[in-house]
Amino acid sequence: MTYCLAIHVDRGLVLCSDSRTNAGTDNVSTYSKMHSFLWPGNRMLCLLSAGNLATTQGVVKRLRNDAGQGAGTSLLSVQSMLEAADYIGMINAEIQRNQAERDISSTSFEASFILGGQIGTEVPATFMIYPQGNYIHESAEHPFLQIGEIKYGKPILDRVIRPDLSLEAAGRCALVSMNSTMRSNVSVGAPVELLIYRTGSLQEGRRLCLSEDDPFFRSIGERWSEGLLQALNNLPPFPWEGPVDEGQVYPFYPSP
Repeated sequence: MTYCLAIHVDRGLVLCSDSRTNAGTDNVSTYSKMHSFLWPGNRMLCLLSAGNLATTQGVVKRLRNDAGQGAGTSLLSVQSMLEAADYIGMINAEIQRNQAERDISSTSFEASFILGGQIGTEVPATFMIYPQGNYIHESAEHPFLQIGEIKYGKPILDRVIRPDLSLEAAGRCALVSMNSTMRSNVSVGAPVELLIYRTGSLQEGRRLCLSEDDPFFRSIGERWSEGLLQALNNLPPFPWEGPVDEGQVYPFYPSP
């Protein structure tokens, strides 16, 4: 399974992905699902991938070849993020069709992507690209996108993410969302890749690759767990627990 997310705040973008692929209990591997396409000073694009590995690798290879060989349409020639999403969607659908024509075992070749980035002076944007080739844009009311195993990491995004959040706070929120997903689903796993892009820089930004044992990433998870327990201990008591004195705490895990 996979978990990838993108967050758009006023100051820029945060993109995060796990690296575990699972083709059965005895075939678990590690592949990067974060693919950067950078032309400094001109454009920065980042693609997060989920789904059939052959499809995602085929799409990324085609995108790099088209840009490197000067194809008529490529990530280097498109004039907007909207055009980039349309172009990636077309290639995704084409590669799936080609693979399905050669398949004799009814394999699912579906893949989905999150595209984030900035072209020139255009406002940064993120898109979710579906296997069929169509896509949606993030909105001011919902400034984040997810693909893969989304349910475990969504609650914190719903509660915390808003446009005026700092990039660093959004980055920590993304890591908490990823940590929560990893705790609840073993098919999502490290290394975790995090990209923090500042609006207008047209550079890759800060990119981190965090192992499960990385001290910073472990500290994020431990402090989040401690904070959740503290928040539970501070919830109001039931009426039958009696009046609450100032400073009194009803521990979630009472002492024996």
